Amino acid sequence: MALMMLSTTLSIPMTTWAIDVDAADFVPAPEGTTIGLLYYQRAERNKMYAHGSETDTQVKLDSDVGIARLVHYTHLGEYEIAPQILAPFASIQAGKDIAGLGKTNGLGDVILAVPFWLVNNPQSRQYFAIAPYLYIPIGQYDHNKALNIGENRWKFDLQSGYVKGLTDRWFINLTADVMFFGTNDEYGANSVEMKQKPLFQGQADIHYKISPQTNIFTGISKIWGGETRIAGINNDDESQQLKLKLGASHFITPQTQFLISLGKDIKVENGFKENARVNIRLLHVF
Repeated sequence: MALMMLSTTLSIPMTTWAIDVDAADFVPAPEGTTIGLLYYQRAERNKMYAHGSETDTQVKLDSDVGIARLVHYTHLGEYEIAPQILAPFASIQAGKDIAGLGKTNGLGDVILAVPFWLVNNPQSRQYFAIAPYLYIPIGQYDHNKALNIGENRWKFDLQSGYVKGLTDRWFINLTADVMFFGTNDEYGANSVEMKQKPLFQGQADIHYKISPQTNIFTGISKIWGGETRIAGINNDDESQQLKLKLGASHFITPQTQFLISLGKDIKVENGFKENARVNIRLLHVF
C-alpha cells in the first residue's frame, strides 16, 4: 500500500493544492493601484500517510517555491476588480528511501485571476469578493518523471473571501474555495489518463493591527477531496489535511511590505505531511 501511495502521490505536482491566502488579502487597494509581489516558500516533509496511518517508508521531500505576481486594481461598472497574473517557479528534491526520484526545477503553470468585490465598505470594515483563478498548462512537465513542476492539465479555482473588522484593530478573514481539474492525458511512463475530483479548502484567519504599518496574524485551514483516478482506476487517495500558521507583516517603507509566516500540518490522511513551512512575501506598491 505504501509503495502504491508513493507512486501516485509523487507523480502529482506540488502545485496541486488549493490557494492559500495571507491576512487582509481580500481588503482591496484603492482604484488605480498596481502592486508587485514576490513569494518564497520553503516546505519540508519527512512523513507519509495512507488512510490516516503513517507508513514505514522513510521519506524526505523538500520544495522551494517562488511566485512572481502582478496585480492592478480598477473598476468594472460598479465593482472593484483586480486583474492579475502569477508566474510560479520551483525546485523539488527527494531523499531517504525515495532519493531515486532525484530532483527537478523549472517554471510552473501560469495563473490568471480576476477577483471582484461584491462588498467593499471601508466604513463598516467589511469586504467580500469572488476570485476565479485559471491555471494555464505551460509549465515544465515530462511524463517520464515522477516529480514535475507543471501539471499538463487545465485547472480552475473559484475562491470567495470575506473580511470583517471586529474593532479598529481586530479583523477576521474567512476564505473558501473549490478547485476543478482538467484531464492529464500523458500521465506516467505509459502516458495514461489521470482525472481528479474537485478539491476543497476552507481557511479562517484572525489578524491584529498593531499599528497602521504592522499586522500579526494566525490561522487554520482544512483541505479535503481531490481523489485521483488513473487509467480508469480510483486511487482512494482523497486528501484530508489540517494545518496551522502564524506570522506578521510590516511596511518597511511607505510602499514596501515584508511578510513572514510559519506553518505546519497537524493532520494528514493521505500523502506527505509537512513538518515545517516558511512563507516570505515582499510587496511593493507602484
